[in-house]
Amino acid sequence: MLEMLKNWYNRRFGDPQAIGLFAILLFGFIVIYYFSNLIAPLLIAIVLAYLLEMPIRFLSTKLKFPRLLATLLVFGSFISLTLIVFLFLIPILWNQTVSLFSDLPNMFNAFNVWLNELPEHYPELVDYAMIDAFFSSIKSKILGFGESALKLSLSSLMNLVSLGIYAFLVPLMMFFMLKDKTELLTGVARFLPRNRTLASQVWREMQQQIENYIHGKLLEIFIVTIVTYAIFLIFGLNYPLLLAVAVGLSVLVPYIGAVLASIPVVLVALFQFGITPTFWYLIIAFAISQLLDGNLLVPYLFSEAVNLHPLVIIIAVLVFGGLWGFWGVFFAIPLATLVKAVINALPSD
Repeated sequence: MLEMLKNWYNRRFGDPQAIGLFAILLFGFIVIYYFSNLIAPLLIAIVLAYLLEMPIRFLSTKLKFPRLLATLLVFGSFISLTLIVFLFLIPILWNQTVSLFSDLPNMFNAFNVWLNELPEHYPELVDYAMIDAFFSSIKSKILGFGESALKLSLSSLMNLVSLGIYAFLVPLMMFFMLKDKTELLTGVARFLPRNRTLASQVWREMQQQIENYIHGKLLEIFIVTIVTYAIFLIFGLNYPLLLAVAVGLSVLVPYIGAVLASIPVVLVALFQFGITPTFWYLIIAFAISQLLDGNLLVPYLFSEAVNLHPLVIIIAVLVFGGLWGFWGVFFAIPLATLVKAVINALPSD
């Protein structure tokens, strides 16, 4: 057994280049896993700077803009767009969230009436004891949610302080990363192993795929949000922007997110319209938009960036989401692609 493991190790890691690649990956994993909270502003700045690199590269290479001018134009546009979102969209989302929470008691009462009618229509399946047990469980969960909300409100001051620090540090780091990209990469390369040819090969293969994935995912979020918002407006659904943003962000979690985002849409529509033709028309239109997203938009945007089995994608979401939360879910597919590229790059038998 030991001899077999030794032979496998010599075949896979006998090359110094493979050792260098493994050392870089291990160091990156340890730093992000154990110090992610400490370096969170840096990681966010790296992701956003990477996102803005494509338009800067286009302006500097295709249109021959100076690097500094291209950086100022793209970075200024990004800051302006961010301010517009926070000044106009966030207040609307907040108002609709408050309205939704204020309507929850009415929704709960309507749901209560509907449940109490079930034993009359289906006495062989549901009885009043089951209804009482269900509502007792719901009430205990609501009380627990209230306690959690109180604790959250007490810690909100510290969250606001952290948000203020992030709002200052992240754009500042982004600007210097974009402006002094070459100098910073040269400085980082001095700390990397000398035997990094294999690592450089894997990075070159991954770079374009990661870039395509990030831009494609953001474009998908934007398109899905706009289309869903239009559908909700046409049918007059309550809280249209809030629900549309939730559906748009759900594409970050492949397969699972669409199911989770559909639940509040169905519940709000059911409470507002009841079992009427309008309710079914809305659900059909929403389902068609989700099918078009999964079968038309996603293959078009990610045909070159994603070449993974759906089961592998789901496992990647669960694993990396469990390790790194939101960012692990967002980068689950690129990380799974990275693992695949590393396995393919290692020396074969």
